[in-house]
Parts: sequence; C-alpha cells; structure tokens
Amino acid sequence: MTEAPKSPWPGPAGLIPVTSGRADDANLWNRAYLDRIHVEMRIIDAIKPQLKTVILGREFASPIMMPAFSHLNKAGLKDRTPMEDYALAAKELGTLNWIGMEDEAEFDRIIACGAPTVRIIKPFADHALIISQIRHSENLGAFAVGIDVDHVPGTDGGCDIVDGIPLGPVNSADLKAFIKITSLPFIVKGVLSVSDARKAADAGAAAIVVSHHHGRLPFGIAPAQVLPQICRALKGSKTEIYADCGIDTGYDAYKLLALGAKAVSVGRGILRPLLKEGDDGVVQKVRKMNAELSELMFYTGIADTGSFDPSVLWI
Repeated sequence: MTEAPKSPWPGPAGLIPVTSGRADDANLWNRAYLDRIHVEMRIIDAIKPQLKTVILGREFASPIMMPAFSHLNKAGLKDRTPMEDYALAAKELGTLNWIGMEDEAEFDRIIACGAPTVRIIKPFADHALIISQIRHSENLGAFAVGIDVDHVPGTDGGCDIVDGIPLGPVNSADLKAFIKITSLPFIVKGVLSVSDARKAADAGAAAIVVSHHHGRLPFGIAPAQVLPQICRALKGSKTEIYADCGIDTGYDAYKLLALGAKAVSVGRGILRPLLKEGDDGVVQKVRKMNAELSELMFYTGIADTGSFDPSVLWI
C-alpha cells in the first residue's frame, strides 16, 4: 500500500490545481502522487529523442494530445469558440484532438478545423442518441469515437443529468453493441481499474483512457498509480492505453508514458492559455511541454516514444 503524502501539494507555487481542498478530491492525491515520482539519470550514450508517435495506426508529432473538453462555447478571441481554437492548435501541432459533449452543429465546426478528432460521447440513458452521434461522427470523418463510462453517477447517488439529458449505466453488452455498429476505432474513457480495463478490451475497444475525469470519483486513486497494473493486465492485447488527469508539464507526461501509457491528454493545463490567448496560447503551452518531455527523455536515455523504460522511475 502506498503511504499518503504528508502534504497534499508538494509541488512548486503557481501550479496549484483548482480543487476543493477536500480530502475526497482525487485531484489532490493525483498531483501529490505525480510529484512523488522521480527519475534517475542515464545520460551516457543518450541521443536527441524523437517524439513522433503512432496512435491507432496514424503517426502524430507527439504523444501529448488535446483533451475531451465540453461546453466551451463562448466566443473566443477571434470570433471562434474555444473548442474551435484548440482544434486549430491541434492541427498546427500535428497532434490528436479530442472533444466531449457537444451538439452536432458545434461538432461540425470542430471537424471543419481540420484536426483528426476523437469524439467522446456521454453514456446517455437513451442509447438511440449514442448511436445517432456515432453515425454522425462517421459521416463527418471523425478519427475515432468513444464513451466516457465514468460519467454516470450524480452527486445525489443516482444517475447524472447533463444539459437536461439523463445518463445511464454502461454494461459490457452495451459496449460490445456500440463497438460492433461502427467502423471507427472505439475508445473507452474513464477506466481506473484492472477490472474495467479487461472488460473494455474484451468488448473490443481499440483503446482505453485511464482517468478519473478530473476528480469525479471521490477518493479516486491517481491514474499513474493504477496504470502499471492495467498495462500488465492488457499485455498482448491490441487495446492501446492512454492516460490523463493533472498533466501540466512535459515532465508529468513523461512519467505516465514511462509507466506504460502510449499517449496522454492535457486538459486543465491548456485551459488558461486557451481562454486567455486562444489557439496561440495552446500551441505555446504544448510546445513547451514537448520540449520538457524531450529534455527528460534525453536525460534518461529514451531515444523515442516506443522505448520508455519504467525502471528509470523512483516512487
């Protein structure tokens, strides 16, 4: 069992995440756990790293991906929504874009930005709505579709309701049915256990995202904490493994990649520059993260994103 850290935030000033400060806030443990992971140096014979990464059969410039944001629909700095801004940033960066719950008109505008985009659909109680959004995503040329299985319970102990639309439980049979009806790669987002990882893989998921959805689960463990177990459980599987939550620097990204994730999404880390500077702010932030990732790979003798070695980590 991992001993809880004495301080919930041992990191540098200025990077404190916006959280409730409550003991049940998974973001506090997530940040603390990430900061407890250190690396040893393997600089002799190290070479300049390459960040190119193949995700679901397509090569991208970096394993750092955009997040599945939702509901950022206010006009940004250039008469575009922030959703469009970070899609344009993804296109410029050559990285994979993700979106969350958006109506069809907004999704159309995001796709028109030209970045390969994964659409994550809510687990609506009305499965016809899920199927409709899968079909629309196919017609518009989405890169992949998926469902965030963790966004079901509400804080009242029942199923959540988002924008007036009831959500509902997702079982293994549901996953298999959704995966079977689409030719697109299907991604299960919100996996935080070996049990759910195996069920997603058995259902035929092309990929999973190890995540607690920015603290939806009270007292949730850090993705970095369970990631190695999930990777061992799915060893030999065709299901790719990604991770998110609390990634604010390229150093954070490095740790999750070294622990077994094939790619990572940065969410709140780009939110401030996105809302303040639009797509330019996101591009600058992610380029800095890529530089930090490359720096730490260079220091630890990791030549490319297919060569990460967890033995370099000290927890």
